[in-house]
Amino acid sequence: MIVKIQKSFAQQVGTLYLVPTPIGNLEDMTFRAIKTLQTVDLIASEDTRNTQKLLNHFEVKVPQKSLHEHNYNERIPELLDFLESGKSIAQVSDAGMPSISDPGHELVVACIEREIPVVSLPGATAGMTALIASGLLPQPFFFYGFLQRKRSVQKKELDELKGQQATLIFYESPHRIKETLKNITEVFGNREVVICRELTKLYEEYLRGTTEELIEYLSDHSLKGECCLLVSGATETAEEEIFTGTLKEQVEELISGGTSSKEAIKSVAKRHGLKKQDVYKEYHEL
Repeated sequence: MIVKIQKSFAQQVGTLYLVPTPIGNLEDMTFRAIKTLQTVDLIASEDTRNTQKLLNHFEVKVPQKSLHEHNYNERIPELLDFLESGKSIAQVSDAGMPSISDPGHELVVACIEREIPVVSLPGATAGMTALIASGLLPQPFFFYGFLQRKRSVQKKELDELKGQQATLIFYESPHRIKETLKNITEVFGNREVVICRELTKLYEEYLRGTTEELIEYLSDHSLKGECCLLVSGATETAEEEIFTGTLKEQVEELISGGTSSKEAIKSVAKRHGLKKQDVYKEYHEL
């Protein structure tokens, strides 16, 4: 494997700049972000209409092209050609960091493959902003983003996360958050949670309590605005199961409990991280 080294500012070539935009309050736009938008040759936007409002506010006259989940396959080759001609692009999403639950990752990967510099600017991101004011442990944290909408699929996702000791960060819409909390309670138990809504805006609000308390609150109160949902991590670690006896004895024990020999061999192989063939040979003394 050959290590690829990017010297972000070593030479004047076409560069992709990842520019965060405000998640609510326009004053959270950094001086560097504004200057970058003013000086690039093109702005790749998730929604050109939304971004145009931002550009008008800061008197940015640079042209835009849309780049979103429905057109990135045909748009990326065009943007790569533009960058390789020596011109620069600023990529923005509607709010916050590109690629964080928003479009952007595919263009970043394409640029890296073509050895086009990718420069990320620091700035607003909802998950981190909510986390440090939540009161939940800020380290470690596990950012997940949006859960799947279908209940059965969402519960399966949560089941895979329930052992996480890190504070969990989700994004959720206000009309789905109550059902999501119900699923979290069912899978995780009654955890400490924080809902942050309308982040950085005039009506910013933090709701702190247990999942059961917030479910009860939401029965009488409706929420507006996109929500950031933070869930305390697991406080107990599952004890490692200890298996005794030889592989053959473990297979025989499962068979005596009504498991077929095939499934018993498969189960023993899985618990020890072995190939089924190895357990099969041990069981049959081959």
